[in-house]
Amino acid sequence: MSVTVNGTVAAGWESVREEFEAFVAAEPHAPEAQLAVSHHGRTVVDLWAGEDTGADTLTGVFSITKAAAHLVVALLAQDGVLDLDRPVSSYWPEFTGHGKERLTVRQLVAHGSGLINTPEGLSYEEVADDALIAERLAGAEPYWEPGTAYGYHAFVIGALTGEVVRRVTGRTVQELYEERVRAPYGLDLYLGLPAEQEGRWKPVLEMLPTPEQIAELVAGGPMPELMKVAFNAHREPPMDMVAYANHPKTLALGPASAGGVGSARGVAALFAAAAGLDDRGPLLKPDAVAEVARPHTPDVDVVTATPDHFGLGFERQPAVGPEAFGHQGASGGQGFADPVTGIAYGYTRRRFAFPGGMAPENERLTAAVLKVARGL
Repeated sequence: MSVTVNGTVAAGWESVREEFEAFVAAEPHAPEAQLAVSHHGRTVVDLWAGEDTGADTLTGVFSITKAAAHLVVALLAQDGVLDLDRPVSSYWPEFTGHGKERLTVRQLVAHGSGLINTPEGLSYEEVADDALIAERLAGAEPYWEPGTAYGYHAFVIGALTGEVVRRVTGRTVQELYEERVRAPYGLDLYLGLPAEQEGRWKPVLEMLPTPEQIAELVAGGPMPELMKVAFNAHREPPMDMVAYANHPKTLALGPASAGGVGSARGVAALFAAAAGLDDRGPLLKPDAVAEVARPHTPDVDVVTATPDHFGLGFERQPAVGPEAFGHQGASGGQGFADPVTGIAYGYTRRRFAFPGGMAPENERLTAAVLKVARGL
């Protein structure tokens, strides 16, 4: 199908538009995608494509939300309010049993608790409620001994780290993000969709795989058991990620693991602000930026089988560079900052990309962006 690419690129960045246009033209279904890139604080790419997606359309960004939540954690650590190397239980006394009392905040933020879900799974209403998740998991038995391994806590990490934030400050992650990050920087990325922004919101759309992609998925075999648990697919019926993103309670509460709503512009601006690539001043000092990018998880993620996956709550970006940090989203989105090249990148997709997780076109788009930035 023919889908028009709209928007602008700065002089010298035309090759990024060409790559975006080539990807959109090759897609069998409209991706309903946005791409925004800034270079040392100057917007150089602002593109969008789809039948029902505009420049300022808001949609579910899934786990890119974790970057917003863990930016709050990094700010509190930078302020000296939160000690990353203290036990979680020193802030949250109910977080105990099964070795949890020895887990540090740093290990928790790096997905080391083993509390990836409840054995019975969570309903749509429950998985949107960070306070309920924290209460359920405080005394629960983890899926591995805390601190001895790490694995992606897909739908619960924001609730766990957020409860530590609440115990320390008396405020929720969502409240602190709004006050310290979103509002001061005017970010188009929300943890809880405001009523006045509802007209801009568009739902996440289902994946429409080709027969060849379905065959590929079947050939890959069943999902590993820990991945089923982490992604709330072990419940009956398994959770539908599209239904989760579009659920009224998800939109209203903005759960800190995967419930954010935003645009590519908002995603890019979040990372620009975090890394000090915004002319309004950096949120994180250089040593804090280095800390969130520093590897915190040697070895292999026991849920996703990804090696050396996390920095401090952010996903490492080895394809970009050792000082880059970011996060992907389940429908195909991606955001990152690279202090070396001065790039802040935001990409959103409303149409779920096969097979889920960072969409494959990000590799091509990122390569095109970095080629221009490094040439400059």
